[in-house]
Amino acid sequence: MTNIAFIGAGNMASAIMGGLIENGFSAKNIYASDPSQEKLDELTGKFGINGDTNNQAVIEQADVVIVAVKPQVMELVLSPLKDALKTKQPLLISVAAGINLDSLMQWAGPEKQALAIVRCMPNTPALVGQGASGLFANENVSTQQKELSETILNAVGISLWVNTESELDAVTAVSGSGPAYYFLFMEAMIEAGKKLGLSESTAKQLTLKTALGAATMASESNDSPAQLRKNVTSPNGTTEQALNSFVESGIEGIVEKALTAANDRSVQLSEELGAK
Repeated sequence: MTNIAFIGAGNMASAIMGGLIENGFSAKNIYASDPSQEKLDELTGKFGINGDTNNQAVIEQADVVIVAVKPQVMELVLSPLKDALKTKQPLLISVAAGINLDSLMQWAGPEKQALAIVRCMPNTPALVGQGASGLFANENVSTQQKELSETILNAVGISLWVNTESELDAVTAVSGSGPAYYFLFMEAMIEAGKKLGLSESTAKQLTLKTALGAATMASESNDSPAQLRKNVTSPNGTTEQALNSFVESGIEGIVEKALTAANDRSVQLSEELGAK
């Protein structure tokens, strides 16, 4: 059985642990390290995993090391672990946004070229088992390790490989930041519903259930979102009037501009946070 160690025991790490265990992975083969003993006690109590405040100790047990720390502290966390990573040679999976492979390989140690590393861009719906993650591997990652990476991330949703590392910036713009776009749209719908006379509770329930229903239909239907939109748009009806208003306001250009801004900021963060 593969041993998986998490460096950092925050929400994303906890979500992946829970997904793995729910899918039949043994808690005995999961290790987690974190400077907070309180957080480790919570996870060991909840899942029955192995917890330790020593990062090196959990790496020594691991075939896979998932680094789930904030991008700003990645170098600080990885640099002291060079010897442990060199000795164990695990598959290293980073879920930190904006930290590129060159930086990860440099901080991982002098034998960096031999280390198998996967960059993962997850999103927050992973916390409820509905995540969408983009993956990119360096040349040292084997086919078996790629399959293992998919298995791990698929425990909290879906995972898709991209062909170039730069595409992870686009993944960040579409799915990494994407949940916030939908939350903003939900906020706007709720407020508009209130102005049309609905109570806040009614507007909220109708909006959230409509969003869930539409997403479920789009996920399960063989029709494209464009076709589904056409299916519910009667000529001269209420839906058509609303959609015409969106189009007149330039919604496609607004969305493109927003995603481009997110993509560009992802590139900038990689430059700011990466190895100099």
